[in-house]
Amino acid sequence: MWEKILVPLDGSNLAELALPYAEELAVAFNSEVVLVYVSEPAEDQYRHMHQLYIEDVARQIRKRVTKASPLVLSGKPAGEIIGYAEQNDVGLIIMASHGRSGITPWSTGGVASKVLHATKIPLLLIKATKPRQRKPGKRLINRILLPLDGSKAGEAAVHYVGELMDRLESEVILFGVVPAGQHIRTVGGLDYILFPEQHLEAVKTEAREYLNKAYRRFKGRKGEVRVELRVGDIAQEIIKFAEEINVGLIAISSHGHSGIERWVFGSIANKVVQASNTPVLLVKATRRRA
Repeated sequence: MWEKILVPLDGSNLAELALPYAEELAVAFNSEVVLVYVSEPAEDQYRHMHQLYIEDVARQIRKRVTKASPLVLSGKPAGEIIGYAEQNDVGLIIMASHGRSGITPWSTGGVASKVLHATKIPLLLIKATKPRQRKPGKRLINRILLPLDGSKAGEAAVHYVGELMDRLESEVILFGVVPAGQHIRTVGGLDYILFPEQHLEAVKTEAREYLNKAYRRFKGRKGEVRVELRVGDIAQEIIKFAEEINVGLIAISSHGHSGIERWVFGSIANKVVQASNTPVLLVKATRRRA
């Protein structure tokens, strides 16, 4: 599935948080790992040092990964990363949310943020927090949370999660959230109105039936699978539950019921990426032709 994995690095410890995940997936899928350093025009005099750095990292991970290729590109980082990935059959990009610029607000538009919003290739984003400790005999991605909203677009990550189950024998939680109400504009502004109990129960029943149907699609794979349904704010419930059970990965479609046009402007996936400390695999739903 992922024959080639691209890992952008910038020489910082934060950026290198992506490496253990790249190694784990490369071993599981027998992937080639391409380590890329993008040297900006103002850094041309240091290009040789960048080459030495990326070659050294490649030597280190070859101790665990069969194929690791170092690469130095010139230009603007986000554009070069996206361009190389799309032109060279890269199946997955793995990168940390922040690099040598340090921990800055996501809204400032760092390299990871720009890549996230522009690429069509699945992206595994590792939040730049303290490294997750791998327990002896355990994988980093030992438990996967898969939020589903009942839409076809929201199922974009399902195929990838199924493959991860088979390769890593991960536990998968199919996760649904039913909103308790909705925002309605009134004379006084924007109010949050709770749904009537009867309506809420009907929506919960429909959501549970959908999740159970999805559950049957995962039966027979190597890992365990179960269903969870919560009521509340969708993004907050995803983030809270992921932390409660210490999942190794949230796999989510970047478009579901919120619609493709709203991806940049506050979709559920975008909220999860910004607020969660859990690694997030984002798979963009393709626009269907009418």
